Amino acid sequence: MLGIGASRDLPTVLIIDDDMVSREVMATVLTMTGYTIHTAARGEEAVALLDAGTCTPEVILMDAQMPGLKGARLVTELRARSKASIYAMSGSDVPDDLRKAVDGHLSKPFGAEALQQLMEQHHPVAAGEPDDDAPVINQETLAQLRGMMPDAAVREIYAAVVEDLDKRAQALQRAMAAGDTQEIQRIGHSIKGGCGMAGALQAARLGARLEARGDQLDNVPALLLELKAAGRNLRRMLEAEFPAQGKS
Repeated sequence: MLGIGASRDLPTVLIIDDDMVSREVMATVLTMTGYTIHTAARGEEAVALLDAGTCTPEVILMDAQMPGLKGARLVTELRARSKASIYAMSGSDVPDDLRKAVDGHLSKPFGAEALQQLMEQHHPVAAGEPDDDAPVINQETLAQLRGMMPDAAVREIYAAVVEDLDKRAQALQRAMAAGDTQEIQRIGHSIKGGCGMAGALQAARLGARLEARGDQLDNVPALLLELKAAGRNLRRMLEAEFPAQGKS
């Protein structure tokens, strides 16, 4: 994804994240602010982009937990190909070797404001976990996005979040049936990061619970039901906030 209306005064950014929602929300926010954005879903894909000369980033944002090439090894490969400042993004503690290898980190979930502060100041900005009484949507995040882009673009972001939640719920059902607690926790981690970034606080809170308690299978069925309800609530919010666009 390349920036639209990019400014030469703003750095080119490479976003590396295997979570589609997190990746697209960050790319959309930064693109609409004027940055030139490139994205990669895996570390290997990012290295291939640099090798091909497809992008010359000045800032690299990389998720700390991805399949394949990741962590400090990925940083080493990126450093060998780029002089960019590298920031890790993680919903949990950043491993010591990775913390030492990068120039800073962002704690997931973070909002548009924290992301922009990092880009403007080039230092890590942390954000807190969603609280237990989290509403369906963070109105401040919604307002910030609406201030940066047309309503149609904001609606597209949240429609993608809803679609992704449906897919995550299906994957969670399969993992639950298989008794795969590691996969359950991985799904929870992805939900927490992607939904937290989009300001979908209710779903992000449930993702955090799945990540923390997914190794206890007795907890998962109730959390799955709550997650499906959170998806329905988010869909209703979408139709309420964007009624014209919601009509077929």
